[in-house]
This record gives sequence, structure tokens and C-alpha cells, in this order.
Amino acid sequence: MSTFPNSPRLLKGGIVLIDPDTSAVLRIITLQYNPDTLTRSLQIQGVSAEGSGGDRSEILRLKGPPVETIKLEAEIDATDQLEFPDQNANAVDVGIHPQLAALEAIVYPSTDQLQSNNALAKSGTLEIIPMQSALTLFIWSKNRIIPVRLTDFSITEEAFDPNLNPIRAKVSLGMRVLSVNDVGFDAKAGSLYMTYQQQKERLASLAPAGSFANLGIKGIS
Repeated sequence: MSTFPNSPRLLKGGIVLIDPDTSAVLRIITLQYNPDTLTRSLQIQGVSAEGSGGDRSEILRLKGPPVETIKLEAEIDATDQLEFPDQNANAVDVGIHPQLAALEAIVYPSTDQLQSNNALAKSGTLEIIPMQSALTLFIWSKNRIIPVRLTDFSITEEAFDPNLNPIRAKVSLGMRVLSVNDVGFDAKAGSLYMTYQQQKERLASLAPAGSFANLGIKGIS
């Protein structure tokens, strides 16, 4: 980070976990370093002529928002903290285990949930409802506050201290954006998604308008 007093504050990307019922914030995870790249893909949800009984008039219709996926690779490094061991006791004691565990915990049911379901099974409960996870929000500036579900997660630990605690790692995350098609309009995730899409529409209105002259033609006849 720059030490110049007038330099802009560097914003960080991150993940926020909230209770899907109460919207209470459960945890905020800030990425140590912003990834250099963010890969997004959009799978268009169009109506095909084959899927509409051969009706070609349906070919321009959309069934809903596209299925959007996001992939990124984040780096976690305790090297700087280890240079000042007196100020960073956790890094000395367990390396980057806490940072990795905070991310991994997103895709684990809690031990309380596991024990509760085990007790229900032992009591003879025939139908046990799958365990509910927190609602995950991927935050990438104020323009992108996105409800997501983690779909891919891999960790490459690259360096270790003498006690075999990881001190440097790369974490690859794959996320699927949750749209109103997935969660409905009334859920918290649905309202957040609608805000995200409305923000896209607002930003699209700011894009400079093209002209036929830019395309080398006079018009469409």
C-alpha cells in the first residue's frame, strides 16, 4: 500500500456470510491480495426452436437470467507477518491455517448441525432435512455484491514452516451466481440479485453509444 497521504485507499475483494433467514452478518472474509484476474462466464438461457415445438418465433425469447459463473485464484502469504513474530503470534504458531480454515468452513456443515442430524437419525427420524448453509455473498466493489454458491474449491499449499504449518498458498474458487430463478424474488438472495442486475442496467446506460458510421454502414434497410 502506498505511503503517500493523498493516495487512494486500496479496496479489497472478499466474501460475506449472512444468515439467510435474518440477514445477520455471520462472518466477513477479506482477501489478503486482490486476484490479478477474474473470469466470468454467462450461459444464456434462451428458448430453442427444438425446445418450443419447432416454433421459430420463440428463438429470441429468454427463459430467465443467464447462468453466471465466476472463477478466481487468491493468494495467502504469511511471510510479512513472520518478519515481526512478536506482533503476529498466530502466524508464528499456526501459519495461515486460520485464513484457510475460514474459507473452507464455507462448504462444511457445522459440527452442531452434524451432531443434531446424527441425534435425529438415532432417534428414528425417517426424513432428515438437508443442513442449511449460510448465504454467501461475493463482494467485488460496491458495483458487485453478488449472492453466490461455491461450486469449486481447491488449495495449493506452496511453503511451510519448520512445524509444517502452511505459510503460503493459492486458493482457487469457482462460484455460481444465484439468480431469482434459483431462489425466487422474496428471499434475501433474490433481492440482492435484483440489485446486482439493476446495477448492470445502470452501468450499461453509461456506455458510449455507437453509430452506423462506426460500423462502416449507413443504416439497416
